[in-house]
Order: sequence, then structure tokens, then C-alpha cells
Amino acid sequence: MTRDLLLEIGLEEVPARFVRGAMNQLKEKTVKWLSDSRIEHGGVDAFATPRRLAVLVRDVAEKQTDMNEEAKGPARKIAQDEQENWSKAALGFARSQGVETDQLYFQELSGVEYVYAKKNSIGADTTSLLPEGLLSIITSMSFPKNMRWGTHELRFVRPIRWLVALFGKEVIPFEITNVKTSNVSRGHRFLGSDATVHEPSHYIERLREQHVIVDVSEREQLIITQIKELVKEKGWEIAVKEDLLEEVLFLVEYPNVLFGGFEPEFLHIPQEVLITSMREHQRYFPVFNGEGQLQPYFVTVRNGDLKSIELVAKGNEKVLRARLSDAKFFYEEDHKLTIEHALSKLENIVYHEELGSVADKVRRIRETADLISKHLLIDGQTAQDISRAADICKFDLVSQMVYEFPELQGIMGEDYARKAGEREAVARAINEHYQPRFAGDLAPSDSTGTIVSLADKIDTIVGCFSIGIIPTGSQDPYALRRQAAGIVQIILAHGLRLQLHDLYDAALAVHENRGLKRNATDIRKDLSDFFALRVKNVLSEQGVRYDVIDAVMAFGFADLRSTIERAAVVQLLAAGEDRAEFKLTVEQFNRVSNLASKATSNTVDPSLFAEQVETDLYEQWLAQRPTFLTAIEQGDITKAVQSLTSLKPFIHTYFEKVMVMSPDEAIRANRLSTLASIAEDIAIVADFSKLVW
Repeated sequence: MTRDLLLEIGLEEVPARFVRGAMNQLKEKTVKWLSDSRIEHGGVDAFATPRRLAVLVRDVAEKQTDMNEEAKGPARKIAQDEQENWSKAALGFARSQGVETDQLYFQELSGVEYVYAKKNSIGADTTSLLPEGLLSIITSMSFPKNMRWGTHELRFVRPIRWLVALFGKEVIPFEITNVKTSNVSRGHRFLGSDATVHEPSHYIERLREQHVIVDVSEREQLIITQIKELVKEKGWEIAVKEDLLEEVLFLVEYPNVLFGGFEPEFLHIPQEVLITSMREHQRYFPVFNGEGQLQPYFVTVRNGDLKSIELVAKGNEKVLRARLSDAKFFYEEDHKLTIEHALSKLENIVYHEELGSVADKVRRIRETADLISKHLLIDGQTAQDISRAADICKFDLVSQMVYEFPELQGIMGEDYARKAGEREAVARAINEHYQPRFAGDLAPSDSTGTIVSLADKIDTIVGCFSIGIIPTGSQDPYALRRQAAGIVQIILAHGLRLQLHDLYDAALAVHENRGLKRNATDIRKDLSDFFALRVKNVLSEQGVRYDVIDAVMAFGFADLRSTIERAAVVQLLAAGEDRAEFKLTVEQFNRVSNLASKATSNTVDPSLFAEQVETDLYEQWLAQRPTFLTAIEQGDITKAVQSLTSLKPFIHTYFEKVMVMSPDEAIRANRLSTLASIAEDIAIVADFSKLVW
């Protein structure tokens, strides 16, 4: 026999960003407890609103499954002494298994006798296990932020106000913080009332009657459907960002979409400002026309029915009008601030107590950007744009608009710089130098923004590393991992002929001018280890096998373009149709590399060749080498590998007819030098010994 199980935790409003995680956690803990308790069950559904977390388990067995288990203990020589008395080890084993010593027996395994115990347990009624089990599920939950209330010791995301625990029609009795379980849930705070749930299968409909849609997917679909209907009716484009939809989804229990408007005069403010005001402060969806231009309307979701919906819309319009009026005032005031005056204010803003002010950081960005420009041979006008953009890239941080809306840094700088008469590339770079701001964001679009972005990010990383701030575990307060991932993305996106150590050197050179608190060599080592993980992540995301990653990164990864290309080619060869043939080639390469490790030099003296096959291999290596090196330089790794592969028959014949470790010391050293020269070229592609076949 089976019954459905329902557990609902009624709460004061939970922050929207915590709800989905809490819902999933409740489901996972419930499933795990049932499994650990040997209670069979059917499907499991989780539900959540701002005021409740719930899980409904279908077809739960009314009884645990019986347990018949054989447990292995210590070997006989440990379990008994010479008089066959039980040792402390055996007694402890029996105690741990809940059996008496007369229930122990011996059984041979792989020629050794071990003591065993059989545990037979009749399954208990599920009803008897549920009170303690459900209580433990709730009290073991964890949240990003907890609170206590009253005199209770329990820490939870929000105070618990009611509990529903039903096994079929039976209430499972337990109590938390003076709240006892029952079969009575609560409806919408304003539109509903208490809802008696007679059995779990009635849960969704009983709450729906009280204006609560507990099914998250259903609630989301209602919102999306209503927005689509509004789009069709009005001919608008409504920008529905996933993160905002997620937040709104967990702010309401009974969603109804409505719209309002604002005065068109506000549209002269940059639309990013208006969008930020609507999304971040009011949780509104902005409205656009077919050309992507912002319109003087907004869409929002009410937690309630359609009664007096026009009045609700007017209230929202009033609140938004106040917000936009503030934004308009800040925007107009900021235009009175000159760029030069703003830059002078940066002197008084501390960036880090050991790294100086924001103005100090800006000066470092400028110097680093100039060094990168010289390395990349940037032309005159673009180099001037880079220097100017680096000089003023942070000036908008002292604007009132960015103070009010920090997420608009760079965006406002671009607008203000353009209106101040700066060149278009410079203005755009002030915004784009923050890119990529997050995973999946775009890299800067042109050279100016790209180089200022690289300079800013590497200055942050090197500055932090220079004073001992290195991310460990999950700790990364300065988002250095994100900055490093951004650098990797930018270099690859633009195919820059820029190696990672060139960036390290540029930033370190600037920081060394002001004095380093750590040894530069140690900083470089830490930087290399740090970026290695970022490069591995990129390769893993591209589906490259772990052994291929290890193989191509063994030679080095500072040249990101080459690393990506080498990984792609080696993976294709190692997993392609000709993998068997490639494996034979790799075996030859590995044999060369293994012997080459014994060489003390790679200087070859052809006059010491004692066999014709030595000359043949050496001359073939010399003949193909210009092609190989040119292919490596041009990033044509496929051609480079093909060039190396031409050595395979010569290597095979060489090892067939030549004893490398000759008794003659000079001949032996020369043969090892030959192999060392070839091994150096092989290593440029990969350490093939790391491939797993």
C-alpha cells in the first residue's frame, strides 16, 4: 500500500533570490531521507512562493523495505586469539552491527578467513519514522542568510508561521519553534484565507482556490502568456530579462500583468538610465518599439487580482515618476562637471590602502596600456586614443548618476565623454573597457577598448598579487578570476599576438616603478599558476579531453591562440578515424622524448654519425624544420603536426638499426643530442606521453 506525502513550510516573505535554491534543497533533502530510510516512493514535485516551500511525494510506501545484509569484519587472526576468544576488534565489530558474538561466523575470501555478521531488520511503519525525519529535513536546511526570531534557537531563512505535514489523510505530528503541524495552509495574504488540505493530492487546487499558484512553472507561464497578450494587443516589444523574470516570479503568488506610462520628456535621458531605474529599483519590464527604441511605458506584475488594476497602475506610475525625476536631476547636474574636475576628485577616492587612490590606478592603467600598444605596434592615432581613454576611463565614478546607479559605470562615462567632445573611439572605450562584465558578455569591439580593458584587468590582478591577495577556494573578493577569464576571452576574441607573460611583464614593470612588496619572480609564478586554471577552464568548456589539455599545456600556454589550436588538432587526431595510426606515431615521438631526457646537449656533430640511418633522420629533420617552424608561427598546427609526422618512418628505422646508448661515449652523446633536437620540436606541439589511449 502507498500514500502521498506532503510537507509545506509556511514562512514570512522570503527574499526572491533565495526561493528557488531553497525549494530545490527541500526536494533533494526529502528524496535523500526517503532513500536513506529505505522508503520506496514515486515522483517528487517541489513548489514555492514567497511565503512557502513545499514538497509532494507520490506513492510513498507505508513500510520500510526489510533489510538483509551481510557485513564483513576483521580477519580471523585479528578477530580471535589462539584460544579462540573474541578480540576487542571482533567485539567492537559485533557492537557496531548490533549483533551478539554468537551470531558472528567466518567465511573465506581470497584465501583469507574473515568474520561476518548478518543483519536482518524488519521494516518499520513509515508513519512512525516521518515525525523525526521531516523535522530533521527542515532543521538541516541551510541558506545564504539566516535569522533567529523570538527566543528560539533555530536559524532559518525567515520565521516559520505554519506547517502542513500529511501522509495520506493523516497529519504527521511534530513541532518547530512552537508551530505545530496540521492540515491547514494559508492562502494569499490579502485575497485568500486558510485552506484545509484533506490529502496531498488536493494541495495545488486548494491553494489555487485561495489565490495562490504554488506551481512555479505554472506561475511563470501565466506571466509570460499575459506579457505576450499585451505585446500582441499593443504592438510593443517587451524586454523580458531572465534574471528579472526569475525575481518577479518569486515576488508574487497570484500574478497579473499590468502596464503604465511616464512622460516622454524623460526619454532624452540615456535609455540605459531609464531601463536601470525600471528594472533594478521597481522590477518593471521596459517597453521598446520595433527599432529597439525605448517607449514611455513599462510593464509590471501585480501580486493580486484585476480589481482596481487601473488604480494600481497609476500608483506605480507615480513611484516611477519620482525615480525618473531624480535620475533627470542627477543627469543634468553631471553635465556641469568637467572631465578634468572629475579626474581631480579621483585623487581623494581610495582604491586600496596598499595600492593608492583610484587616480593612482588610472595612471597605472595608462602606463600599462601604452606598453601593450607598443608591443602590438599600434598605429599613431589609435595609440593616442588608447592613452586618452586610459586617462579618463574612470572619471564617471564621481558622477552623481553612477553614485546612485553603480551598475551604470562606463555607460555614463561614454555618454558624458561624447557630449564633452571626446573622439568616438575614446568615448566608446570608457564603456567597453569594463567588458566582458560577466560570463557570456562580449569582449570590447575595437582596439582602443580592448587594450584599455586588458590594462585595467591585468593591473588589478598584478596589484592584488603583489600585496598577497590571491584567490583561494571560494574566496575571491576582488573578482580576480573573472578579470583573468576576461583577459583570456579578449585575447582569443581578437586573435591578439600577445602572450600572457607580455601582460605580466607590462603590469609588473609599472608596479615596480612604485615598489613591490613581493619578489617579482614569485609574483610571475603565482600569475602563471592562476592563469593556467583559467585556460584549462576555457579548453574544458570547448569539450577538450583532460589528457589533451595536460599534453598541450605541458609545453606552455602563454600563447593562447596556439594553445587552443594545438588542443583542437591533438584532440581531433587522438579521437579521429586514423587514431590507431596516430597512436603509432605518438609511440615513436614518446620514445624519442624519453631518450632525449638523458641528453646533456642538443648540439649535433654529423661527423660522428656511424650509420647511414643517423644521417637520414638528421637530414629529414633539417629538411622539414623550416616548414614546421613557419606553420607554428602562423598558427597552422595541422600542418606543423603533418611536418613532424614525416619523421615517423625515419625514427622507426633509426631505432631498428641504431643502438642509441653506444659504448662509445662521443657517439652516444651525439645520438642523444640528435634525439634531443627532435624532441624539442615535438614538445612545441604537446607532451604526447600524457595522452591516455
